Amino acid sequence: MSVPGAVEGMGKTPVKEALVATLKARGWTIATAESLTAGLVAATIADVPGASAVLRGGLVVYATDLKHVLADVPQSVLDRHGAVSAETARALATGAAARCRADVGLALTGVAGPDEQEGRPVGTVYVGLCVPGREAWSVRLALAGDRRLIRDQACDTAMSLVTEVAGGARPAGGEGGWDR
Repeated sequence: MSVPGAVEGMGKTPVKEALVATLKARGWTIATAESLTAGLVAATIADVPGASAVLRGGLVVYATDLKHVLADVPQSVLDRHGAVSAETARALATGAAARCRADVGLALTGVAGPDEQEGRPVGTVYVGLCVPGREAWSVRLALAGDRRLIRDQACDTAMSLVTEVAGGARPAGGEGGWDR
């Protein structure tokens, strides 16, 4: 995985610019479903000139019930796995893509602090991703810092992951790797 904020192989291009360029080159559009980042990813992508060619929209689903209402996360997933889980992240990504009619769905759910949530420690983040041609998957991040730093790191890491996958990278498994 690339260092958040820069993308390997692209001359350390800022991640938001690399994301837009890579999605444009691939001909893909993107939509987000954001819980802990509350729209930060969509807003960051929109900062890039020309982002309208790839950014379809985003869902801010900070409240748990909105994950079901707006992003179509099955209530059974929320009841069984909770709002902060790999399963919810995958369902959020799928829901964002479907609701916004985008090729790529990117979702973030997690705990920015100051307190744990659903028994998950501060810094636990799940990034969900769905792209054409494969089932949705997720990655678990363990981030450190204050609320702002955790949210910023989650945003940059999520955009880096999309850029890598859209650029043809296959995610590796293992600890901290991709869940299915």
